[in-house]
Amino acid sequence: MAIAVILGSGVMGSALAVPLADNGHDVRLVGTHLDRAIIDAIRATGVHPGLNRELPASVRAYQLEELEGVIEDAEIVLSGVNSVGVEWAAERLAPLLRPGQLVITIAKGVRADEIGDLRTLPEVLAEPVPADVRERVGWAAIIGPSIAGEVAARRDSCVVFCGRDQSVVDRLAAAFRTDWYHVWTTLDFVGGEICAAAKNCYALGIGFAEGQLERGGEAAGPDRAHNYEAALFAQSAVEIRQWASLLGGDPDTASWLPGVGDLYVTSTGGRNVRAGNLLGAGLSFIEAAERLGNPTLEGASAITVFGDALGKLTDRGVVAEDDFPLMRHLYEVVGLQRPLNIPWTRFFGGEPTGRVASA
Repeated sequence: MAIAVILGSGVMGSALAVPLADNGHDVRLVGTHLDRAIIDAIRATGVHPGLNRELPASVRAYQLEELEGVIEDAEIVLSGVNSVGVEWAAERLAPLLRPGQLVITIAKGVRADEIGDLRTLPEVLAEPVPADVRERVGWAAIIGPSIAGEVAARRDSCVVFCGRDQSVVDRLAAAFRTDWYHVWTTLDFVGGEICAAAKNCYALGIGFAEGQLERGGEAAGPDRAHNYEAALFAQSAVEIRQWASLLGGDPDTASWLPGVGDLYVTSTGGRNVRAGNLLGAGLSFIEAAERLGNPTLEGASAITVFGDALGKLTDRGVVAEDDFPLMRHLYEVVGLQRPLNIPWTRFFGGEPTGRVASA
């Protein structure tokens, strides 16, 4: 039995307590400063209010100020905060981690420096940890198609644990793996994380299709926009593969669960897709975000980072102007507030020109 501490009691962090608890581990769920009501609710009723489901009785809930006391003897530390909170989590964990602990993260996104070079969020999480400790901690991340409610409900789910040390990802996989939570591993840490970040961006774009139908007054008609969605999905898969390669990862990682698998499940629903629907219907990004109540939209945040970085990487000659046409347009729509106008003819290396004239 291992002791596992989860920092962040949002839906995904809390859902991941379920396979750990099913395997008999001592699970300590610690809320952030934003999670006080969630922790109070779990303590009072055992039910997570976001998941609307009772957590296993062996999962114990703690407020943030109790973190130091519960993490000291932990073997596994899971950072369950989203991409917006990674720097905050890094500062909280940095003085508390000790050599030999295994740290695994679920946040999906990227950061870029002033010249456009991109970094993965596990790198950001590890950065403030003292070097002598950082080098002796096992770092990993969970990627692949995983909806929190389905994990909490023990629906069959297939995910990938990625890291740089096979023994680390194997130990973590064994801790989480059940007969319904199926875990593969990969040492393509960078490629896996880039897939995980990019798919949120492209899923938002796939959401344009439904909005376009609504804008044209055809939302209730028999003919859907699956052709539109399929083309965007295919171009997204092409670009995710290119992103993985550009950052030094294995492009083939995009071809299975971390890439197209996760893109599929993310494009079927969620806040990013709903934002895409509203953009497709003609709203600006600011209007769409306001309509949704200004939630955290990891896809939109990542689009801004990827898109801004693309301009700098193009200026430096790292990428060609014709590369990543869909991500460039997502950035125009989300980051620069320009009208939606999908660049279809630039997809898949460019549409061949010429038509046969009618008789």
